[in-house]
Amino acid sequence: MQPRNMSMSGVVDLAAVKAAGEAKTKAEQARAEAARQGGPAAVPPSALVIDVDEAGFERDVLQRSAEVPVVLDFWAEWCEPCKQLGPLLERLAVEYNGRFLLAKIDVDANQMLMQQFGIQGIPAVFAVVAGQALPLFQGAVPEAQIRETLDQLIQVGEERFGLTGIAVDADAEGPEGGADRTARPAGPYDALLEAAMSALDAGDLVGAVQAYKNVLADDPAHPEAKLGLAQAELLARVQDLDPAAVRKAAADGPADVTAQIAAADLDLVGGHVQDAFGRLVETVRRTAGEDRDAARLRLLELFEVIGADDPRVTAARQALARVLF
Repeated sequence: MQPRNMSMSGVVDLAAVKAAGEAKTKAEQARAEAARQGGPAAVPPSALVIDVDEAGFERDVLQRSAEVPVVLDFWAEWCEPCKQLGPLLERLAVEYNGRFLLAKIDVDANQMLMQQFGIQGIPAVFAVVAGQALPLFQGAVPEAQIRETLDQLIQVGEERFGLTGIAVDADAEGPEGGADRTARPAGPYDALLEAAMSALDAGDLVGAVQAYKNVLADDPAHPEAKLGLAQAELLARVQDLDPAAVRKAAADGPADVTAQIAAADLDLVGGHVQDAFGRLVETVRRTAGEDRDAARLRLLELFEVIGADDPRVTAARQALARVLF
């Protein structure tokens, strides 16, 4: 099983933000005006990734969604998985060359938007197409699945709404612009990390795990490799699980540690971070010996997936300490 991919047919109620039809009409009028003036100007690649807040949501997202699908990346500075997903989405926005626009929303600074989209955990990714919001995915998702989701999104935009994207002029980038917001000097482990990402793209989770372990063999504290390994191992554990069977076993057997651990893995992959942590803390509380150690160690592994700076990890660590001591 791959991480849960939310239905492309779902629609979030944006009435509290702005009427979608009204925004679409305004955008179409703007496009018509631009056409009368010779057509819309091409944008540089760096303009394909924008930061959006509540004040600019109608202009930057709802109106723009009448000409190009707008992908919303809800993130926060303290969210470790966001630090991997964000740069990946930015790279894909440039690679897709105007077929979609990436709008990044800091949830700490835009709590109202977070509430209106009903977001329970981050990273969370939505899209807005012609004023309609579509949930795409939440939690740890490999690049191959993200590409598949984006392809579906672009197809929906073209077939249902006639959205053909925006023109991009790579030569329009100024010397200070730079399309790659994540550019950095090549590091000593870049080849191994790239091999891990390539393995994930190919669905080779065993290969990805080994590639991350190769980095950690030389640099046990390497943050990107530690996070990547934790995520790849999690995906490897859940890929062959039957979610319905696992959840039934966990519901029927609260004392079944194996079932609770498997259900916690599914919770986390689905973006239900606090549910996963709470399930394992409760399992630790009610067990002893090897069973308690198994649940505690899995909880520590899931902490690595989310990142030590996440406040949900801090809260879960405190809850774990209370039941242990």
